Amino acid sequence: MKLRSPRLSVAFAALGAAALALPAQAAPPKPVHPMAAHPMAAHPMAAPVVRMVTTKGTILIKLYPKDAPLTVANFEKLVKKGFYNGLTFHRITDLGTPGASKIVQGGDPQGNGQGGPGYMIKGEFKENGSSNPLTHVAGAVAMARAGDPNSAGSQFYICVNPVHFLDNKYAVFGQVIKGLDVAGQLQIGDKMTKVTLAK
Repeated sequence: MKLRSPRLSVAFAALGAAALALPAQAAPPKPVHPMAAHPMAAHPMAAPVVRMVTTKGTILIKLYPKDAPLTVANFEKLVKKGFYNGLTFHRITDLGTPGASKIVQGGDPQGNGQGGPGYMIKGEFKENGSSNPLTHVAGAVAMARAGDPNSAGSQFYICVNPVHFLDNKYAVFGQVIKGLDVAGQLQIGDKMTKVTLAK
């Protein structure tokens, strides 16, 4: 049986409350590491920063390993391998009122929302038993996933605006500290030309 990888899709609930959902996986995921989480106040001063050079400009993302250790470790591993270099942003979505809650999604090696790194990780968010306090503020960076809460892999999204109805449902693990305006200019097909850990 061929596994389908995560694809982010948007569905709106009956009473007008929006919800973000992804197709379920064909098989149960295998967590990579045990999960742990700590309060946001425990962030170290020298948190890791990722430099994402795109065709529209550079985005700097501060990572929060104290709040989402498994997610950050996975993202850093993929960055160090050069996994994201050359990949596209394959989905740009306005959730609700156009321009009011925009997200940009990338990290799929297939470029169509169906790809991933070949494995899945545990979702570090409150509805999945994590104490991760990070929320979908403007500039938040979080993992896309399928219907299974433990099905994230490499696909991530950046919140150009606050998208708080996603809070506690998806693993927020970073924050854009420079270049949010760049993220807001991204279009489908724009590339991450080089993604590295900033020094």
